[in-house]
Amino acid sequence: MSSFDLLFSEKTTLRSYTDPDGLDTLSQWSQSSTKRWFDVACILCALPIWLPVLFFTAVAVRLTSRGPILFRQERIGRYARPFTIFKFRTMPVADQNTDRPRVTTSVNQRFTPVGLFLRRSKLDELPQLLNVLRGEMSLVGPRPKLACHQVGRLACRPGITGQATLVFAREELALAGIPSAHLESFYEDVILPLKRALDDEYMATATVKTDLLLLFNSVFRKGRKSDVTNLLDSLSVRFANQSESPLQVLEQTNLIS
Repeated sequence: MSSFDLLFSEKTTLRSYTDPDGLDTLSQWSQSSTKRWFDVACILCALPIWLPVLFFTAVAVRLTSRGPILFRQERIGRYARPFTIFKFRTMPVADQNTDRPRVTTSVNQRFTPVGLFLRRSKLDELPQLLNVLRGEMSLVGPRPKLACHQVGRLACRPGITGQATLVFAREELALAGIPSAHLESFYEDVILPLKRALDDEYMATATVKTDLLLLFNSVFRKGRKSDVTNLLDSLSVRFANQSESPLQVLEQTNLIS
């Protein structure tokens, strides 16, 4: 059964880590204090590696464009608590004061000279190690979202990487084929529910072993192109030639009833 079949099947009920009234939907590891110490220990042990990378990336951002090195944005964390997420700035400073699209693709944004490389290599996410040390995030978990895109309340810390993050590693490229008129509704009706389903599944069964494997796959880009990303690519092409809304096209493909 494909991930889309799993998501939209009327016979399937996924356990949700966004349930605000119970942590029993999380695996024992996902809600343990040991996971927090695991995060801190991993960061401290890797300090000789990631600290120089942080330094040289910060220098590259500073030398190639004017403006702050870090990009700050409010995201929704555990128990719906807002926090400020840190990233290396990848866009020109002029764009920081204009209305930017809430859903980003590879064609609707401008990058600094090193911005596109940082975004595709995920080096722009490195400052979030500070968010992990501050207790606002975990190494592995669902990605923290803007308030307008958050569904329910997270019962666990959001993560730098996660199951949905790995599956949707090519998200910005796949979304580039969606017409701008349908982009927001496609993201809300298709992408967000699918990401939630993937993260729900993972967090309900996560262990220290699966977290280590997911971290390895994220660092070394071992995520294979799954049926989800293949389907997104095909849907992108179809939406580019359709006047229907995303939900109407999905109904025609029998992904939803």
